[in-house]
Amino acid sequence: QVHPVESGGGSVQAGGSLRLSCVASWRSYSNYCMAWFRQTPGKEREGVASIETGGTTTYADSVKGRFTISRDNAQKSLTLQMNSLEPEDTAMYYCAARLFGRCNTRSLINYWGQGTQVTVSS
Repeated sequence: QVHPVESGGGSVQAGGSLRLSCVASWRSYSNYCMAWFRQTPGKEREGVASIETGGTTTYADSVKGRFTISRDNAQKSLTLQMNSLEPEDTAMYYCAARLFGRCNTRSLINYWGQGTQVTVSS
């Protein structure tokens, strides 16, 4: 399995929470910068959060204070905890990876997951 695999999407009311997970099978998982992106129809895929190999995190301004990205290198997993969800967070969410370096921009990504849908109703 070359590409990461997401899970955890679903439907929730505004103000609720969801937790997205992503797993990968690379032997050198700890060497990958991992990220979450999202996309809605007709719009470009945008970065939501990223976590580098050393643990440095970045967040889009729109999710700061509400979303938390974390990784578990032993489990080769990535998590996005999403709290205080808003209808504007509705999108397909993608797990993404880049070997070394930063990964908060779409053009930097080496591998994409298949996506998981998040729907927030008002």
